[in-house]
Amino acid sequence: MTTRLPARAAIASVTDTGSFAELPAPHRDSPPDGPLGWAGYDESRARAARRTGEEESVVTGTARVGGREAVLISFEFGFLGGSLGERTGDRLEAAYAHARAHRLPLVSLIATGGSRMQEGMLALTQLQRVARQSVLTRAAGLPQIAVLRDPTTGGGWATLGAGADVVLALPGAQVGFAGSRVRPADADPAAYTAEGQYAAGHVDAVVAAAEFPEVLADWLRLLAGPRAEGPVEPADPPAALGSAGEGRAPETGWEAVAQARHPDRPRAEAYLDAYFDMRRPLSGDRAGGTDPGMLCGFGLREGRAIAYAAQCGTATRPAGYRTAARVIRLADRLGIPVLTLVDTPGAANDAAAERAGAGAAIADTFAAVAAAGVPVTTLLIGEGGSGGALALAAPGNTWVTPDSYFSVIAPELAAAILKRPPSDAPATADQLRIRPQDLVALGVARGVVAPHRPGPAR
Repeated sequence: MTTRLPARAAIASVTDTGSFAELPAPHRDSPPDGPLGWAGYDESRARAARRTGEEESVVTGTARVGGREAVLISFEFGFLGGSLGERTGDRLEAAYAHARAHRLPLVSLIATGGSRMQEGMLALTQLQRVARQSVLTRAAGLPQIAVLRDPTTGGGWATLGAGADVVLALPGAQVGFAGSRVRPADADPAAYTAEGQYAAGHVDAVVAAAEFPEVLADWLRLLAGPRAEGPVEPADPPAALGSAGEGRAPETGWEAVAQARHPDRPRAEAYLDAYFDMRRPLSGDRAGGTDPGMLCGFGLREGRAIAYAAQCGTATRPAGYRTAARVIRLADRLGIPVLTLVDTPGAANDAAAERAGAGAAIADTFAAVAAAGVPVTTLLIGEGGSGGALALAAPGNTWVTPDSYFSVIAPELAAAILKRPPSDAPATADQLRIRPQDLVALGVARGVVAPHRPGPAR
């Protein structure tokens, strides 16, 4: 799928062969030259129809993607720049309604320059219609996936694009609220690209055209797969991987700290790779930030979808907490259990983190975990540094590995606050009762997970 494929070719490039069935277009009577009587508008529409073979700027229908049925919306940029008018809004509204009526996920293949000037404010109000339909579809527990083609600007980006649950983009696509002709002359062009929006936390992944059929199929398996009847079962905690302490419980608090901080201890990436059969990442907090020290997304384990948010052993930044909260809320809405992996010396405490709202971001993560109607399972795989770690921990369903510790504060800092010499940090660690077995005895953790035992080679 190149960035400027016609609408139907874009659909064909990501769907199973011959599976597309177009939805009927709602009928609307319009006065000559549209609602504003814009001279020449009817002829512009007629030329666009002759050039593209389409009657409007979007094509809607159902199709299978990797064998899974979905509603598809595809923009025809050749029809008046893929702009949104009243008839476009009619088709979009009907597509959303069909998705809800038939319990189908919705995939938007976007290529639009924004609202249609020839219909004035009536064109702009179509964004309110789309936003309403998106909210209703979200409330129905159905996923929405956006594919950003070139260009994705204006109201199309600010509704179907940025408002989707998963936002994927083609390399080099122009993406931004401001189109190329209305930006400041000195604006950085990189900010208006798929790659720029990804770096800023507004796009989940930039995907090569050849990979889109597989990526879309994976996301539909993850977010729209069949769910078991009854209450959602919690995710099992992962088994402990290779341990710095060779799987034995640390004898002292300071030994627990040393094992958790050991450079060769397995980190989140290794745990996620061992736990999931397939996974896809989500990136960014949708507020201008990313944190490479927080891995988030959805994965399949033995055919079952599970969301994950995993700290990577670094100080977690506000964007990391906001991304984790976003994923937890999405999983909750879709009825998917959550796995969190805790491993951080604490929340980032530099001035930039404070300006970015560290306290508010941590509070939002606490709230997302507390409000989740689906079960959240937590495994402490390394350092559990104060509230920055606790924000991701599930009350009543937190497990620990043999080489981990959880503490109200790092032992060195506790000693300093108590005006003890640095040499007293090991004794302070013992007083804090931070070893894995201490956490179980205190009721903070349910248990220490057993090491992973690989089966015999086949």
